Amino acid sequence: MHPKTIDVHLSLISDHSLPKFHSRYFQIPSSKQQHTLYITSLSHLGPSFYFIFSNFLTHGIGLQARTKMESQLGLIQQSFNNRYSNWVREALDELSDNFTITDPGISGHPIVFASRGFLKMSGYACEEVIGKNGRIFQGPKTNRRSIMEIREAIREERTIEVNLLNYRKDGTPFWMLFHMTPIFGKDDGRVIHFVAVQVPICRNQRRNGVSLCEDVVFGSCRREVCSDSLLDLGRVLALDSDTREIEEQCEASDLEKRRARNAINNILSVLTHYSELTGRLVCGKRCIAPQSGFVSSSLNISLGRIKQSFVLTDPHLPDMPIVYASDAFLKLTGYDRHEVLGHNCRFLNGFDTDTTTLYQIKESIRTEQACTVRILNYRKDKSSFWNLLHISPVRNASGKIAYFVGVQIEEGCKNQDRHVLSPEMRQFSTVGTVKVAVRSLSMGAGSSKS
Repeated sequence: MHPKTIDVHLSLISDHSLPKFHSRYFQIPSSKQQHTLYITSLSHLGPSFYFIFSNFLTHGIGLQARTKMESQLGLIQQSFNNRYSNWVREALDELSDNFTITDPGISGHPIVFASRGFLKMSGYACEEVIGKNGRIFQGPKTNRRSIMEIREAIREERTIEVNLLNYRKDGTPFWMLFHMTPIFGKDDGRVIHFVAVQVPICRNQRRNGVSLCEDVVFGSCRREVCSDSLLDLGRVLALDSDTREIEEQCEASDLEKRRARNAINNILSVLTHYSELTGRLVCGKRCIAPQSGFVSSSLNISLGRIKQSFVLTDPHLPDMPIVYASDAFLKLTGYDRHEVLGHNCRFLNGFDTDTTTLYQIKESIRTEQACTVRILNYRKDKSSFWNLLHISPVRNASGKIAYFVGVQIEEGCKNQDRHVLSPEMRQFSTVGTVKVAVRSLSMGAGSSKS
C-alpha cells in the first residue's frame, strides 16, 4: 500500500551558492506527525536536477537505504567538486552535444553527468541516469563484442570509437556512434573521468530504397501518374526494412565521426578551463606517466563492486601509501577520497591508539603475514571508534606481493541479522575477492602485452 502524498510548494531564491533555482512542486509522503518540510541539504547533480535531503525522505525509504543513497550522491557530487569549480555543470549544460561523464573511481563506474541533449535523445530524466552504469541503455540486440571492446578500452585507459545499438527509455532501439575518451589528471597522470559522446547515426536506406524502386519497377512511367503507388510501396519497404535495419550493423559516416570528435574537444575545453580555476588541472592526454601510487581504472571498477570498508596500500612505495579506498571506508571515516589516496594509514591513529597494536601491524607487514587486531581509530571529525582490522598481503599473478589489503569493521556496528556473515567471515570474503581481482587483472595485463 502506497503512502498518501501531499504537494509542497518549494520556492528558493537564487544566490551565488545556489544557482538557477526555481519554484516547483514536489510530491512527498504525508505524515500525521510532520507537515513541515525541513531541507537538510541540496545537491546539484545535473540539468535542472537538485536532489533534496529532507525529513520527509525517512517516510519514503528506510534509514539504511537513505544513508546509502546520500553516500552515493555525495560521492558523485565530490567527483566534480574536488576537481572543477562550482560552475562547471552550468557550462556543460550549455553544450548541445549528447554525452555522459562517468567516474571509474566510484563503485559501479556510474554516470556523474548527463547532458541535456543526451537526456532528450534517450528519453530518460536526469535523476534516472545519474548514479547508474551505462549498461542501462543496452538491450537484447546490443552487440556484446562492442561492449567487450569498450570494457577493454576502459581497462587500457584509451580512446575508443564504435558503432553501437542502444535503447531509449521507451524500449525503441537506435544506432549511434559511441566515442569515449579518458580525462587525465595533469599532476598525477591518473584517469579522473571518461567522457562518452553519442552521435545518432542517420540512415538513408528508406529514401534510397524508394528511389531505387522507381527506376526498376516503373521504368519510364510518368512520376505524376505513379506517385501514389510510389508512396504506398515506400511505406511497405520501410516497414519491411525496420527489422533488418536494427539487426544489421550500421556504420557511421565521416561527418558523424567529425561531429563526435568536435564534441569531445568542446567538452574537454570546458573541463580544462574549470579545472584551472581550482588548480587541479585535467587534460585529454596523459601528460606524465601515471604515478605508481594509484591503481588502474579497470582495477578501480572491479574493486568498486566490493561493498565492505577496505583500503589497498602499496608496500613498494615510500611510506606505504593508500592507493585505493572503498566507498564504505570513506563513509566510515568521513574523509574524501582525495584526502586519503597517497597517504599512509596513520592518519587514522590518535592520542589513545595503542602503540603495541601498531607494532603488531608493522611486524605482520614486515614478515608478509596476515594479522587481525582490535585498534582504536579516529574519524575526520575526531570521533573515535573501535576498528576490527584484518590485514593481508595481496599477490599478483606471478606470486609477488603487489599490495596489502586492510579490511575495517566498526565494532559497535555489528549486524544483528543472524543470516549475515560474522565479521571474521566478511573480512576473509573481502580479502578473497580483492585477491581474485588483482590476480585476474595482472594476468590480463600480461596477456595483452604479449
